This record gives sequence, C-alpha cells and structure tokens, in this order.
Amino acid sequence: MTSVITGDIIGSRQQSEHWVEDLKKILAPFGHTPSQWEIYRGDEFQVEVTNLEDALLIAVLIKAHLRSIKSDARMSIGFGDKTHQAERISESNGSAFIHSGELFETLKKQKVTLALRTGNRDFDEKLNLMLQLALTFMDSWLVQSAEFVTVAIENPTLSQEELGQKLGINQAAVSRRQKRAQFDLVMNLDRYFRKQIKQLTTS
Repeated sequence: MTSVITGDIIGSRQQSEHWVEDLKKILAPFGHTPSQWEIYRGDEFQVEVTNLEDALLIAVLIKAHLRSIKSDARMSIGFGDKTHQAERISESNGSAFIHSGELFETLKKQKVTLALRTGNRDFDEKLNLMLQLALTFMDSWLVQSAEFVTVAIENPTLSQEELGQKLGINQAAVSRRQKRAQFDLVMNLDRYFRKQIKQLTTS
C-alpha cells in the first residue's frame, strides 16, 4: 500500500516565475525527484508518501507552505497499491495512482482544494466531509497563520516559546496565530485520520 498526492498550483499563470523554485524547495524533503516527487506540465506535481498515515499532514504542510508565499494548490490524495515503479513518479502505476489521478480531475468541478480517495466509499465520504469543513478556514489562511502552521508541523516537539523563537515573535503572538489558524483542530483531524486509515488498511 502507498499513497499519492496529485496537485496543481492555483492561478499559477498570475504568479511570479519563482514559484516553481519555491515548490521544488517544499517538495525536496519528501524524497528524490523524479522517482518520489515530480513537477510536470508546468504547474502540476505528484508526491508519493509511502507511510499512509503521514499523507494528510504532508498535504496540509504543502498547503501551508504555499499559503505562506501567497499561493495555494488543489490536491487529491489517492490510497492503494503500486503495481509499476517507473523512473518518474508520473509514469508509475497502481490503484493509488489511479485513485489520486481520477479524483484530481474532479476537484475543479467540486470547487474543493483537498480531497482523498481510498476506494472505500463510507470512509471516503466521511473523511472528505471533514476535510471540506476544515478547508473553510484552511483555504483562507493568511501568510502569518500559514507560516505558523508550517513551522509547527515541521517542529512537532517545540513549545510555543521555542516556536516563537523560530518565527521571531513572542509566546503571546504564537498563541494568537495558533488560534487564528485553528491549528489544534487541524491536528485533531490528523489524529483521527491516522487512526481511521490504520484500521482501514489493517482490517
């Protein structure tokens, strides 16, 4: 079993040229390109996340990174198997890739920026409804909130004070940003998702 995030940058043509370099920096920690992640067709990208439980948080992290540079992405997360490993991730195959690709094609029509598909209808319906609710605030994260989310996800063990040092703000300001970003809610959703995907794949 594996998971695949397929995404594209929203309004990439209206953005300055350097967003491609920004996106490369964001994706670099997730493995080697082009076998584990790749940017193709100008503004589309694909990332394989082999630990299924991390898939949602990584998608949220990519979104936070992009929102912090006044950009955003539409992303679909597909779960399943990998039947063919190509040199480029965009040429690999399996149900994880099919789920991710087919769902991605519907996102624009659904006016949704993040959704997932496992092939289990009940699971997908429940989790996607939760995601849609979370997107009501995640889609409007401002730069400061998005920066906070990025640093907090990348440094899960740091205290508010230590996060403040990284962001160059005091603890009270950290607390305000955490609240404004609804960060605790995001982490609760992530915990719930991890539990559910584990049950789904081990049952």
